[in-house]
Amino acid sequence: MNQELFTVNNLWMMVATILVFIMHLGFASLEAGLTRAKNTVNILFKNTIIPAIGLLTYAFIGFNLMYPGEGFAGGFIGFTGVGISLPEGWNTFAYNEGYTFFTDFIFQAMFAATAATIVSGAVAERIKLGPFIFFSILYVGICYPIVGMWKWGGGFLDALDTPFYDFAGSTIVHSVGGWGALVGAFLLGPRLGKYTEHGMRAIPGHSIPMATIGVFLLWFGWFGFNGGSVLSADPGTVSLVFVTTAIAGAAGAFGALITSYIKFRTYDITMVLNGILAGLVGITAGADLMGIGEAAIIGFIGGVLVVLGVVLFDRIKIDDPVGAISVHLIGGIWGTLAVGIFGDLAGIQQLVSQLTGIAAVGAFCFLTSWLIFFSMKRSLGIRVDEKEELEGLDINEHSMQAYPDFAPKD
Repeated sequence: MNQELFTVNNLWMMVATILVFIMHLGFASLEAGLTRAKNTVNILFKNTIIPAIGLLTYAFIGFNLMYPGEGFAGGFIGFTGVGISLPEGWNTFAYNEGYTFFTDFIFQAMFAATAATIVSGAVAERIKLGPFIFFSILYVGICYPIVGMWKWGGGFLDALDTPFYDFAGSTIVHSVGGWGALVGAFLLGPRLGKYTEHGMRAIPGHSIPMATIGVFLLWFGWFGFNGGSVLSADPGTVSLVFVTTAIAGAAGAFGALITSYIKFRTYDITMVLNGILAGLVGITAGADLMGIGEAAIIGFIGGVLVVLGVVLFDRIKIDDPVGAISVHLIGGIWGTLAVGIFGDLAGIQQLVSQLTGIAAVGAFCFLTSWLIFFSMKRSLGIRVDEKEELEGLDINEHSMQAYPDFAPKD
């Protein structure tokens, strides 16, 4: 083995891990900025506890569910046991030619909590904290690694005659969170005052600067999210992935800008911010397969779809305070389909495989999240009462305020 090459590959994987970790700060800032000041502590609390949940559940059970190894994997589920440790008889260099066992674990663990973070935004400002934490433990610890195994762990989607392709997780990460977000937002119902007899009432977030910082942190971290998924420091592939990622995010901004201006006749920064994210989600499935023009088209369409998605969900009265369902579910589905339409693998058979993966993951995640949320709704209750929602979750759930020197707006 080339020791220098092994060190460079492993080092890049660890740098990418750091970049993905920073994305959690981006999610926290974006979600807090697009919601009201009276719920800021609650938002930040959830986005602090979610990475902790992700790391612990992934170490305890998730990693071995997602990567059970050939001797333990079936088509739909496999499991090697509780906890993580270097496989018996393996040394640091024998695990993989590009990275160590523990580098593999920590990189994959950074992805695990993202699914619950996506759900957090869609259910913001009215969900009880305890039930949300319980949902996150089950969803991140069991649901996400099982569907991840179907492709990345050698499961049935990877074994199709034309294998399902999802480079860094448009479906396996983003749509997993999107399906949970859709179910959670639907079963919770809208925030008080959102939909009235006179129509939909916008409930603006309290800090556009914070939301903007959040999106730029996410865009920054996405270079590790996609670039690290090369699983080596191969200069050709990593540099291509960096460029397609950047181009798709930029094109997403313009897709959302043009669509929102045509629709609302105003330059809406929140739509542009979500357009960037939709472009990034869209390119994630095929970032290593696309040319520059194809990345731009995928990102631009993602930006268009996110605006139309926000309008659609408001029309059917599914209240999503941050647009998470539109970004991650619609954007994830689009990006996964784009692999069969553009790039090196484009073709009818690939498109069929992409549809198969979308349907299988969607059905499993929808049913799993419905079972968890609906069971809690009927037993413990998942929504705070009206008084708590009006006063804010910060005071009632945490006995503190993010801005104690300022009077609340409502």
